[in-house]
Amino acid sequence: MQKMAKENSSHHLAEAKRKRLTWILCVSGLCILSYVLGSWQNNTVPTSSSEAYSRMGCDETTTTTRAQTTQTQTNPSSNDDENLSSSSSSEPVELDFESHHKLELKITNQTVKYFEPCDMSLSEYTPCEDRERGRRFDRNMMKYRERHCPSKDELLYCLIPPPPNYKIPFKWPQSRDYAWYDNIPHKELSIEKAIQNWIQVEGERFRFPGGGTMFPRGADAYIDDIARLIPLTDGAIRTAIDTGCGVASFGAYLLKRDIVAMSFAPRDTHEAQVQFALERGVPAIIGIMGSRRLPYPARAFDLAHCSRCLIPWFQNDGLYLTEVDRVLRPGGYWILSGPPINWKKYWKGWERSQEDLKQEQDSIEDAARSLCWKKVTEKGDLSIWQKPINHIECNKLKRVHKSPPLCSKSDLPDFAWYKDLESCVTPLPEANSPDEFAGGALEDWPDRAFAVPPRIIRGTIPDTNAEKFREDNEVWKERIAYYKQIMPELSRGRFRNIMDMNAYLGGFAAAMMKYPSWVMNVVPVDAEKQTLGVIFERGFIGTYQDWCEGFSTYPRTYDLIHAGGLFSIYENRCDVTLLLLEMDRILRPEGTVVFRDTVEMLTKIQSITNGMRWKSRILDHEKGPFNPEKILLAVKSYWTGPSS
Repeated sequence: MQKMAKENSSHHLAEAKRKRLTWILCVSGLCILSYVLGSWQNNTVPTSSSEAYSRMGCDETTTTTRAQTTQTQTNPSSNDDENLSSSSSSEPVELDFESHHKLELKITNQTVKYFEPCDMSLSEYTPCEDRERGRRFDRNMMKYRERHCPSKDELLYCLIPPPPNYKIPFKWPQSRDYAWYDNIPHKELSIEKAIQNWIQVEGERFRFPGGGTMFPRGADAYIDDIARLIPLTDGAIRTAIDTGCGVASFGAYLLKRDIVAMSFAPRDTHEAQVQFALERGVPAIIGIMGSRRLPYPARAFDLAHCSRCLIPWFQNDGLYLTEVDRVLRPGGYWILSGPPINWKKYWKGWERSQEDLKQEQDSIEDAARSLCWKKVTEKGDLSIWQKPINHIECNKLKRVHKSPPLCSKSDLPDFAWYKDLESCVTPLPEANSPDEFAGGALEDWPDRAFAVPPRIIRGTIPDTNAEKFREDNEVWKERIAYYKQIMPELSRGRFRNIMDMNAYLGGFAAAMMKYPSWVMNVVPVDAEKQTLGVIFERGFIGTYQDWCEGFSTYPRTYDLIHAGGLFSIYENRCDVTLLLLEMDRILRPEGTVVFRDTVEMLTKIQSITNGMRWKSRILDHEKGPFNPEKILLAVKSYWTGPSS
């Protein structure tokens, strides 16, 4: 009996174990099946523009206004007009408002605050370059035309209105030569600069013949003249800075030679010159050679250019030339045309004495020599100097010629945000031989874009090495592939002027190279790592910026804005609402913004942009729904200010 009881007990134990094992296997199988099905469903990406990305109007009135504008665009006076109009009007697009993440968001009943349009007198408002505010400041060294941002009681909580009958700009490359008059209703330059062929009015549009004060034959021919004196087409020269750029025709025609120029000019009596440049799809920014450093790192540009830019290079012991020297790369070129160059030919037309012009040129020559620059040539209207590739020989000369002295070792050569100019030469990194490029040699373009930048090789960027640089490039390759799916217009040339508000290593700009666009890479002055020098070493352009202040550009100058992780930097530093209103000012009607941040931050942003006539949707990360970082895709609606 005891034996039978043991056998029964063993049988029951084995049966219980078998049932438990079967139950565990079934539950595990169901869990795995549910996970696989859930991942497959949530990772589905929109495959068409009707699913993901669309044009929107605010309301019926806006749609009517947009239709009237489209009718204006497609009412050409010639076959040429017809081709240009059709190229500038954007194709219908839709936004996907279907949920792409399955997180339960506990959002309380929020009252949307709707922002009213500002007065039409503010249609071209530039917060930190306001001319009325500028009059309060000293005219010495052009301080009154530098950045002076509004005080708290001057801040605007309204939407900058586009002018009546605003039209979507022409697409590149037509935009290089044409812009709509209604978008920038200023004829002053077409009259003042008529004989110089800066700009002409043709009916309801502007035409840009490519002329300039010192290149009446056109910028293209002028650049050809330069190319006969220095190499412009072998990839060694990629980044340029054009001081006093006018409507940026020099920069516009450099682009066809794979050279990207940062063109800048002040907001002065030459009304809207930087605005015209950006409307053309040419990189430009409001700026001036005044009492502060230019907002770029040391050794940023391969070439600097001044064509009758009216900068007093000879004053203040060559102070402005020392600033050009700071931002010029070792071996870089400085090109000067206009007074005083070729003064023996032009002195009567310039209404200046021969003695005065000769003294000015002698002062420039002396300042260049004190910087150890070599004069390459002076031919016709052009003079060209070259900066040495290192300071080995220059340091020997400095022991003899003490003026200007080298800047102190405590000076940070890359720091350039509200930093006053000093009468000293920025020292180059140490070189071991006369043939070595100080700071490291750069690859020719386009290899430069993906070669490991010298600043990373030298370890000057904390916690960043060659491996992390390459990983960042792969990340952005994947992200742009995903953006193409959620924004089909990206690969169709819809976005010409693009801004990356938190650019880091410039990976976004590098991944966008194959598209007909350019990127303004902005490195916030509050970013943990100051990487703008790396971006320039890759052959891209950008600037420093404190996003608690306005950006130095006109309204409606960018088609696409990318803001990755930006609001997590600034949420405790300044008013997020003001930052979003600044983005609205910069963004063109029907322009797009891509935010990347936490769900909580994106929800806060969305609650504000809902009152700004934007349409938006939170989407999953490119890696799928389980990544805590999400994407907010937003489109600014088309609307205009009232007709007066």
